[in-house]
Amino acid sequence: MDYSSYWHETAPRFAGACPDKVSGRFDVAVIGGGFTGLNAARQLAKAGVKVALLEAAHVGAGGSGRNGGHLNNGVAHGYAEAKTALGAEAAHRLYKAYDASIRMIEAITQEEGIDCDFRWSGKLKLASKPGHVDGLKANYELIHREVDPETRWLERADLAGEVGSEAFHGAVLYPKSAMMHMGRYGTGLAEAARRHGAVIWEGAPVTAREKGVTGWAVTTPKGTLTADRVILATGAYTPRTFDYFRRRILSVGSFIVATRPLSAEEAAQAMPGNRTCVTSMNVGNYFRLSPDNRLIFGGRARFSAVSDQRSDAKSGKILRASMAAIFPDLARVEIDHCWGGLVGMTKDRFPRAGRADGVIYGMGYSGHGAQMSTLIGSALADIAMGRDDTNPLSGLDWPPIPFNTGKPWFLPVVGAYFRLKDMMS
Repeated sequence: MDYSSYWHETAPRFAGACPDKVSGRFDVAVIGGGFTGLNAARQLAKAGVKVALLEAAHVGAGGSGRNGGHLNNGVAHGYAEAKTALGAEAAHRLYKAYDASIRMIEAITQEEGIDCDFRWSGKLKLASKPGHVDGLKANYELIHREVDPETRWLERADLAGEVGSEAFHGAVLYPKSAMMHMGRYGTGLAEAARRHGAVIWEGAPVTAREKGVTGWAVTTPKGTLTADRVILATGAYTPRTFDYFRRRILSVGSFIVATRPLSAEEAAQAMPGNRTCVTSMNVGNYFRLSPDNRLIFGGRARFSAVSDQRSDAKSGKILRASMAAIFPDLARVEIDHCWGGLVGMTKDRFPRAGRADGVIYGMGYSGHGAQMSTLIGSALADIAMGRDDTNPLSGLDWPPIPFNTGKPWFLPVVGAYFRLKDMMS
């Protein structure tokens, strides 16, 4: 078994990183080489802005290269919950922003010639228990009426042509959801940003920043650069230098396995609809087929802030058992890849973007970053260029999380609470 991300292992590595020491003066320094930072750098460079990007490891190393491969529209919450928390106008704007970001991803892949198997697949939100049907259907009816009339309700009998499992009791179909190869998209974004003029350093974690008379000095082990403005796009991997954000983000582990390539018959039996799928449990699962017919199956298997081979292996065993419960015919199928990564969660699970602590920032996607981060990267670039009207997250208050210092010691308690809710639902 390979304890590395399937997306990393099956995509070409970015070969355009600057080999020189970190130095120079720039209009904008972008910190973080995931989809947010890469698209911000790409857009800035296209506009003629002198931009540098600093990535602690390699481009796409964090959440952008460690996710489940879904580009799902819709909000993480029930839409009624989002309306209550944000107000009707803001909830509507946020929902539409997910739609817009997925369309933007498709447009960028076409414009920049990125071969990443982008496909409009549709998403199924699956009712895992009979008791979940009424709530899921009520949420669907609200969404269908107010914000997304293309959604459809599927009864249990309708699922036979969608998912080869008897585990589910109905579903909401979101046709405007998609999927792609995350590793190839990340490399393609980096190549596009470099081609347009961005300077990208890899292996350059930010260890210090200092405000000077003429801008920010940003220091890495490879050297220091100066920039008029700084964009922070580090999410769950935010360094200690930016404590303001670490106190507002919970870094939570999410874990994934990928099977060996399934035969055409096995794939058609397990996933006849070939969509992205998400279950309705609080501690649930998500799954899809890869371009080479592997079942990619993930979830919050353990509430941990650690992702290493030992932790990932423990979570992999839990995920295999969950996969077998949903797809008994795949219970003995070989697992080729098992990996984990950190998800940047906010307390209310709404993402945040704007200006704070001297920087322009976008993060806190709470498990929905693959689909939203491209649009937010574009909005951050706009802010850096003096335009403030394209940020769908503007105006959201973001207080710190009580007792959070960047190391969420309380995650096991949170996990136990949500598992108890699942048992009682």
